[in-house]
Amino acid sequence: MTSLDPVRGASRRRIGTIARAVRRVAARVDPRRVGVRNRILVTFLGGSFVLGLVATLTTYGVTRTRLVEQQEEVAVERAVLAARRAGAELAVSPSDLAGAVARAGGAPRVVVAPWSTASSSGLVGTDDVPAALLERVHVGRVAASMVAPFGEGQAVVVGVPLATSGASYFEFSSLDGVNSSLDSLRTSLAFSLAITAAVGAILAMSASRGAVRPLSNAAQAARAIADGRLDTRLEATDDPDLRALTSAFNDMARSLQDRVDRDVRFASNVSHELRSPLMTLAASVEVMQSRRDELPERSRAALDLLAGDVDRFRRLVEDLLEISRYDAGAVRLLREPLLLTEFVRQAVAASSLPATPVAESGDVASMVVHGDRRRLARVVANLIDNARVHGGGRPAVTVQPADGEPPTHAQIVVTDEGDGLIEGEAAGIFERFSRGGTAGRRAKQDGAGLGLALALEHVALHGGRIWAANRTDGIRGARFVVELPIEVRSAAYHGDER
Repeated sequence: MTSLDPVRGASRRRIGTIARAVRRVAARVDPRRVGVRNRILVTFLGGSFVLGLVATLTTYGVTRTRLVEQQEEVAVERAVLAARRAGAELAVSPSDLAGAVARAGGAPRVVVAPWSTASSSGLVGTDDVPAALLERVHVGRVAASMVAPFGEGQAVVVGVPLATSGASYFEFSSLDGVNSSLDSLRTSLAFSLAITAAVGAILAMSASRGAVRPLSNAAQAARAIADGRLDTRLEATDDPDLRALTSAFNDMARSLQDRVDRDVRFASNVSHELRSPLMTLAASVEVMQSRRDELPERSRAALDLLAGDVDRFRRLVEDLLEISRYDAGAVRLLREPLLLTEFVRQAVAASSLPATPVAESGDVASMVVHGDRRRLARVVANLIDNARVHGGGRPAVTVQPADGEPPTHAQIVVTDEGDGLIEGEAAGIFERFSRGGTAGRRAKQDGAGLGLALALEHVALHGGRIWAANRTDGIRGARFVVELPIEVRSAAYHGDER
């Protein structure tokens, strides 16, 4: 018997539609904008969801097809038996179609004869029989069945030709029971798909976390090396895929540490070796300076140039030694409580411009910094030297509290009235041997570009920060800000307290 079920193959069409939609969405996603962990998460979760969805649709499609086939087999067997009874009734009484239909069975049914038509009730008639099935059975005299709309649902319509009378028997077997079972199946499968997706999400997060952890460890190690902890290494692993990454990273870090150590030793050795001839030169210059009045004018001018260069050379050697100590990690702070405003005034008085004005802004009289007096004084002196050389020689210093109530940091602000910073200069002005973007225009440059670099190191060692920007008060010039952590004590605090 031939089945004309139009819903068979629907599951394959749904799967094809979903697959095309997934491909369209995937084509619009730029993987370069998504992190590795998110890509792993999306791939794992999407794969588990797609597999679960395919399994769900396949299960539903196979189950639906099987239930319909079973219902169709039962309907066919029942309709054949009923058709035989109707055929027997018509063989006895060919004109009694209604009686034959009434005695054939209990399902809705229709008998179509060349001379008339009869149905089991007024709710079913010839119009309910699909035209294709009616033509195949009544005209072609071939038994067949198909699923067709019936009432508010669907039914298996079975047609059997009655050979003795030329009539045809059609019986309707409702699929309401099958649809009810399929509704329950859909609910169960949807619940199972939700559980599968949740489990897939948990597994995806676990897998992505495990896959990205080596990258996170490598990033942390790289940041530690960038912060100066050159002995940082990645832990050895038994994973053959990660062993090559770990080995290469550790070899790179070891090579970098060896090179930095060689450079540090070289700078330290050179600085130490230069100190002896420098001391000889300085002593010779002092001797010549003591008899300066006996020299002719041109010789005095040459002596002044020599004295300036020797002094600059001395500062360079001292800066190089200090830098080498930072690179070697040999710097130790001698911390003591410093009354901030008083300390800044003393540091300015010992600088190259002792007459630089020092102002207070806000309640800073009781602010105390715990720091190394010599190194913080060097920071103030370096900023004033920088303002003297590059800022027109008219710096001003302001001590003020940072934002916050109560403030936890204080700021030492050094301003000048020079040309200010050119665009992009603030980012690299604290680099070693940097003289700013205008250094090429200065014929008489004082210093080697280590003052601000040392200031940055000193401030960072105290847990503070330093930055530079152009002034915002309408006056042309630069503004250097040192921010240090402080504690607040009463105004009766004295600097000799320890």
